[in-house]
Amino acid sequence: MSDLIAVSDQRERILSGMRPLTAQHLPLTEAHGLRLVEAVHARFPVPPWDNSAMDGYAVRFADVAGAAADTPVTLDVVADLPAGSGLDPALGQGQAARIMTGAVLPTDADTVVQLEHTDRTDPHGALAATVTVNQPQTHGRHVRSAGGDMMPGDLVAPAGTYLNATALASLASTGQGRVGVHPRAKVAVIATGSELLPPGADLARGQIPDSNSLLIRALARQAGAEVVSAAPVGDDPAELADHLAQVEPLADVIVLTGGVSAGAYDPLTRVFAGSEEVTFSKVAMQPGKPQAFGRYGGAWLFGLPGNPVSAWVSFHVFVRPALQLLHGAPPDVVLPATVPARVTQGWRTPPVRDQYLPARVRPGADGHAEISPAARHGSQSHLVASLARANGYAIVPGHIDHVEPGDIVEAVVEPGGHL
Repeated sequence: MSDLIAVSDQRERILSGMRPLTAQHLPLTEAHGLRLVEAVHARFPVPPWDNSAMDGYAVRFADVAGAAADTPVTLDVVADLPAGSGLDPALGQGQAARIMTGAVLPTDADTVVQLEHTDRTDPHGALAATVTVNQPQTHGRHVRSAGGDMMPGDLVAPAGTYLNATALASLASTGQGRVGVHPRAKVAVIATGSELLPPGADLARGQIPDSNSLLIRALARQAGAEVVSAAPVGDDPAELADHLAQVEPLADVIVLTGGVSAGAYDPLTRVFAGSEEVTFSKVAMQPGKPQAFGRYGGAWLFGLPGNPVSAWVSFHVFVRPALQLLHGAPPDVVLPATVPARVTQGWRTPPVRDQYLPARVRPGADGHAEISPAARHGSQSHLVASLARANGYAIVPGHIDHVEPGDIVEAVVEPGGHL
C-alpha cells in the first residue's frame, strides 16, 4: 500500500494550481450564483430618504405633543403623499400631509401619526380637509431615517461574496446595477465505456444505462458551473482522443469518468500514457482510489473512476472544491464543512484507506445528527441506485475497521441536501 497517497495530498496537488477565472462585469440580473471579484460599497444611503414606516399623517411633533383621547388635536390636511411621490409640501403650524408607507417624509415633518391614532382610519378613503389626532404621540415615531441601514461608502459585500438572492437585493438597494464577478466555469463531461447506453434504452447482455453523464452534469451545475458538453464515449482510445480535442476549446474543466485504472481497455490511461501533463494516482480512499488530474490544452482535466458511487464521491472531494476556487470562493471555504453524527446502523470499513460512505444524515434527538448508510449493503462503488437515499456522506479514517451503532463519525451534508 506504499504507493497510495493521502486524500489531503491529492487535493492539495489539485487546488494549489487553481486560480479564479478572469473577471466579467455583469448586470445584477445576470449575476445570481456568482462571486464578487472585489468589495462593493454603497452608492446611496439606505433608505435613501427619510420615509414613513406606516400609513398615516406626516406632522410636526410640536403640533401634536399634547394630543390624547380627552384632548384631541385637529390639523388641516394640505397634501397627499403616496409611495414614489417626489412632492415636498410645506407644512405650517397646524398642518399635516396624508402619507403612505414608504413615501418620503416632507422636510417640515418629523413624526408620522398612524391612521389608527386618528379619526381617519380608512386608508382608501377620500382625502379629507382635516384629521384629528386622538392618542398620545412621541417625537420621530414611525419615521425611517435616511441612511439608517447603510450610508454611502459603507461596505455592502466583500470580495468573494456569493451572490444569492439576499446579496443581490442588498447590492441593488445601495445603488449598484453592475458588478465584477468571476464567471461560471465551463465544464465538459465525458463518460467512457463501450457498455453505456442512453437512459431508458433497452439493454442487451453486457450493457448498462449511462448514469454518469447525468450524475456529473448535475453535480457540476449544482456547483455553479456551466456544462457545455456531456456525452458517453466508447473505450477506443482514438475515439476518446478525438472527443477530447473537440471539447477542449469549449471548456475550462473536463471531467471524465472511467478508464483511469490499469485495465486492458481503460482508454484514458492509454490516451495519456507517458504524459507529463496528466498524472495518474492511487489515493488512500474508498471508493475512489484511481484518480487522474492535470492539464489538457487550456483545460483542467479530472479523471474519475467509472463506478458511479466512486465518481460521486470523487466529484465532491476533488472537483467541487476546484470549481469553487475557479469561481472565486475564498480558499478557506472551499472544503466542505463536517458535522459530528451518531451512527444508527453499523458498517465495516476498508483497511488503510479513508472511507467516504454515501449516507443519510438526519436531525437527532440529542443535538447530534444521526447517520446511516444509504445502501443496504454498505459501501460498494457500483450501488448507484441507492444514491437516491443519500444526502451526504460519512468520513471514516483508515485506521478504523468497523463502525458501531452509537459511534460518532464526521459527516458532510451534500450541498443542496437537507437534514
